[in-house]
Amino acid sequence: MSLLERVYSFHQDLLTNSYPNATTLVDRFEVSLATARRDIAYLRDRLMAPLAFDNRRNGFYYTESDFSLPFTESPKVTLLLGMLSKFAHEAGLRELPEVMQLEKKLSSMLSADHARLMQSLYCEWIEVEHIDTEIFRVIFEAVVQQRTIAIDYSTKATTNSSRTIEPQRLCNYQGRWYLLAHCRLRREMRMFHIARITRAELGNEKITFVQGLEEDYLQSSFGIFKGTTPQTAEILFTGTAAELVRHQHWHRDQIITEVEDGVILQLPVSDDREIAMKVLQYGSQAKVLAPKSLRQKVAGEIKTMATFYG
Repeated sequence: MSLLERVYSFHQDLLTNSYPNATTLVDRFEVSLATARRDIAYLRDRLMAPLAFDNRRNGFYYTESDFSLPFTESPKVTLLLGMLSKFAHEAGLRELPEVMQLEKKLSSMLSADHARLMQSLYCEWIEVEHIDTEIFRVIFEAVVQQRTIAIDYSTKATTNSSRTIEPQRLCNYQGRWYLLAHCRLRREMRMFHIARITRAELGNEKITFVQGLEEDYLQSSFGIFKGTTPQTAEILFTGTAAELVRHQHWHRDQIITEVEDGVILQLPVSDDREIAMKVLQYGSQAKVLAPKSLRQKVAGEIKTMATFYG
């Protein structure tokens, strides 16, 4: 039995005023007396349980009647954990051993309403990619242990390339998994699409964790594609598109201005591929005002698309 299961059992005894002690855990779970004492200390010190010992009854009791363990009596927290579980499934991590183990533990420890609450949730992402569980496990270990990874990476430009990378951030963007890492082959920071990693081998070399990447790299411009110095994109949204966009968050530095026709969205863009796709998503209700290069890109795409339906 795990620590949490033993603590939960001890907690239940306390709620019924059974005055349990370390021997209670020893007899029930066949653990050592030292382990039982550590479990009780964990409940008191880490979980902030209001424990006191009654010498006459030779057992512990709660000095506060309203104490509860995290997650045991909170439907809202249970629902939140259920959301995380659903998100893990939708993000392609269903087969990860840690996810399956977490689900099993939570379902046994949480309230009796756990199953019903889980059924109350529905989560659906589109364009979700299959993630190789073993590759993801290696990447996860490398991030946690701050070690290098040797990978084979498939791109459109080349069929497969081998390189050693220094993982810095594990990123989930719009349901897809990416790894921000320093690439020793290209000698620069690169964003690797995990679905395109065909082999991953954990290295022995320790790496240096780079501070400030969120501010300096990940959040510097809109989208997953990062590049040179950002330029400001300006897009006019009209009709129902304006109604949607005025309530949306696209980037931390965005500016939304109300105009007669709708709203103008301004935001920094380093690479115009994703923003062009977003503009096209809204059809005639989105118009690029600046920069000129983005206007030309979207116009060219529309012209090409028109030939398909002529």
